[in-house]
Amino acid sequence: MSEQVIESVKAKYGAVADSSLSNDHAGVQAVAEAFGYSTEELTSIPSGANMGLSCGNPTATAHLKTGEVVVDLGSGGGLDVFLAAKKVGPTGKAIGIDMTPAMIERARNNATSGGYSNVEFHHATIDRTGLPDATADCVISNCVVNLAPDKQAVFHEIFRILKPGGRVAISDIALKGELPEAVATSLAAYVGCIAGAIPIEQYRTGLRAAGFEHIEIIDTGADLNAYTKIENQSGCCSPAGGNSGTSCCSPSTATLHEDLSSLLSTYDVNAAAASVKIYALKPRT
Repeated sequence: MSEQVIESVKAKYGAVADSSLSNDHAGVQAVAEAFGYSTEELTSIPSGANMGLSCGNPTATAHLKTGEVVVDLGSGGGLDVFLAAKKVGPTGKAIGIDMTPAMIERARNNATSGGYSNVEFHHATIDRTGLPDATADCVISNCVVNLAPDKQAVFHEIFRILKPGGRVAISDIALKGELPEAVATSLAAYVGCIAGAIPIEQYRTGLRAAGFEHIEIIDTGADLNAYTKIENQSGCCSPAGGNSGTSCCSPSTATLHEDLSSLLSTYDVNAAAASVKIYALKPRT
């Protein structure tokens, strides 16, 4: 992947981080609920942690326990970090990794406003987290591995930072067929987590090559057109329960959602792409 694409990903997600998109806006909440979050989960954490960027709910399948250390790759505003922090409790720790400075700043502000004492957010890429070997009991990620230029490097990094016997619980977009050429070559589709996705079987072989075992990849059947719930900002510019009369999304800050909605209105990507749950274990020896 070219440096231009990497910078575009950073710019688009940085703009979202700088926007006022939050769970207070109906379209944003609707996207998260479409991919497996409950209303109770979404309202139990800072509203700014949810920006409508999920494609699943990895904390629902991670089986987190009190006292564990969990690392979230591509933590964004902290949505899954905060949910994980509640599950591992004060004796555990939830660590977020993100390459976008604005996302790290937003997540840290959310942690402060929410009074979280068992969370950390580190500025790094997901293939080079900077964490020590055998840090985590569990590694989670939500619609981010598909953005990585070297996915095999990410799989090896996950293996490295997991403790022996540790587990992976990832929600991501993967391919079950061939994307239309216009989608496969689209920068908007790459930034929107579709064009960078790899086939389901390649995901499986990549995890196996990194050393994982007991690998399960499940197509959730979720409708990827759920992202159009934020089309033209109809959902995110009017807070749930009323109209504030002010726009939360200027063109410069909302282009990621606009580009994705435009793409999905032209192509039904459900035929070739899927929201998947990935689970794998690192051997104990």
